[in-house]
Amino acid sequence: MNTPAHIIINMLCLGRQDTSTILTPVIIGALLPDAPMFVFYFVEKVIKGTPEVIIWREAYHQESWQNFIDVFNSIPLIVFGLVLTGWLGSQIGIVFFSSMFLHIVGDFPLHHNDAHRHFFPFSNWRFQSPVSYWDPNHYGTIVTIVEILAVIISCVVLVQSYQSMTGRISVGLIGVSYLAYFIYVFTVWV
Repeated sequence: MNTPAHIIINMLCLGRQDTSTILTPVIIGALLPDAPMFVFYFVEKVIKGTPEVIIWREAYHQESWQNFIDVFNSIPLIVFGLVLTGWLGSQIGIVFFSSMFLHIVGDFPLHHNDAHRHFFPFSNWRFQSPVSYWDPNHYGTIVTIVEILAVIISCVVLVQSYQSMTGRISVGLIGVSYLAYFIYVFTVWV
């Protein structure tokens, strides 16, 4: 799934309480597994000037980038954080790591040839799903349609259920970032 979709779905699943003490760790936890991808893309595209085709066919698969990305997508590390914050009694920590875990649960069945090593650093195994969230050769068109519908429905439900302006603005900003992502995709990648 795309990052804004993860955030909205996580807000729907974990952030039904319209308070910043819940919404902030939900949003950050949903964003963090993809944060290394933004760093990777910025370094390759903006700093190095790497062409798009090289970014995704070569640079993405370099061991150093894969290690950096997979640390933030590691189920054992996230479960450790969840257990530790649970033991410490930190509601914010529990919500944060639960949001990271939910992000990974959403990603796991939707990566074909770009799968993460979700058991890193203990294993290099990758689940290569027959389904991809982006690749039309692996049902990516269908997944994209389902994702868009899920985001729209989630945004409507959340805007109706949130009473605070902060909660509603958060949903609006994430919805706008989701739209901006597709504008970028159709401008640069298609």
